[in-house]
Amino acid sequence: MSNDPGELSIEGFSYDLPDERIAKFPLEKRDNSKLLVYKDGFISETVFYQLEDYLQKNDLLVANQTRVIQARLVFRSSTDARIELFCLEPAVEGLDIQEAMLVESALKYRCMVGNARKWKDGEVLELRSDMDKSFVLYAKLVQKDGAEFIIEFSWKDEDLSFAEVLEEAGKIPLPPYLRREAEFSDEERYQTVYAKDDGSVAAPTAGLHFTDAILRNLRKKGVNEGFLTLHVGAGTFKPVKSERMRDHDMHSEEIIADAALIEQVANCDCSLVAVGTTSIRSLESLYWTAVKLIRQETTTFSIDVDQWYPYQVPVDELPNRQQAFEFLHSEMKSRNLKFIKGSTRLIIAPGYKIKTADMLVTNFHQPKSTLLLLVSACIGDDWKGVYEYALRNDFRFLSYGDSSLLYIQK
Repeated sequence: MSNDPGELSIEGFSYDLPDERIAKFPLEKRDNSKLLVYKDGFISETVFYQLEDYLQKNDLLVANQTRVIQARLVFRSSTDARIELFCLEPAVEGLDIQEAMLVESALKYRCMVGNARKWKDGEVLELRSDMDKSFVLYAKLVQKDGAEFIIEFSWKDEDLSFAEVLEEAGKIPLPPYLRREAEFSDEERYQTVYAKDDGSVAAPTAGLHFTDAILRNLRKKGVNEGFLTLHVGAGTFKPVKSERMRDHDMHSEEIIADAALIEQVANCDCSLVAVGTTSIRSLESLYWTAVKLIRQETTTFSIDVDQWYPYQVPVDELPNRQQAFEFLHSEMKSRNLKFIKGSTRLIIAPGYKIKTADMLVTNFHQPKSTLLLLVSACIGDDWKGVYEYALRNDFRFLSYGDSSLLYIQK
């Protein structure tokens, strides 16, 4: 296999996933999921609530505290045609997702539109909500931009933020491979118990197995916990269609991390456990942000990582985890900054060496996906044995499926 991820073919990261192995619904209890444990080429299995057996005192567990917004809005046209809007990201320059969620009365947003041909020119769609709060949401098509649309939303209740509007009028955006409509129970189960920051259109699913009881037990054991935010975009489901990964345009996602998290990582001298691909992508993006600042390649103190940047930096010029995060924390302190934020297009694929995490908690991902590339970057070709074991031993796959704990190869 080539050491250049750009030369990789996604065809080498496929496997047969029968539809019946895709978990269409969550288990009754979050922490009753199976847990596959991979370490040094060996595979074993247990139950997720026994995760604490594999973590030690002073280990640091880092999780993504993003919250899934009810991003699907179903309108009816004047001819009673069903028109579905899927909210993606703000269409206002300089406005990030978290800021957009606080906007009141009117907002332009980038959306995918289902049945757009039935939306007449100039027609303003209306969606009435009579749940906890009664209001009318208006949608005006501003312009088409490629496969997406710029939509202007407005509502007359100025006490309602856009996040509250979506909470009242929208539906949970379940992954398309579940092939079912969202149910009331999904509003709770498709969120982590520690979800906090509104903005994602898909859940950071590795975190769905955690319960308050598991977190309490980990704290009692002396395991530290830290949180950051990566708002998961619809691009996480974007299929890889290019023959070589070099031609795949990696999706961008927003990240925000506070000074406390940066300090925790800088001071971590035990194992760092990343909960999910979104957490490890965020941690690695923070690391590369530090590298760019140390190398004086930027003077802007924000996260902005191109998908191929890490593969272009000489290995002998790289700081270790502690050095990178100590530098970031020092810079934040000197600039009196509480947060660092920005966006990343980082692609983690075979040939990439993980700089921040020692273990990864993650679900089982779709064939031919960039998430499977990330798993391969963590454990090499052993991903094939891990997935074969999971298929043979009745593990449930994808968002509502079972979990794995992968010890990252160094």
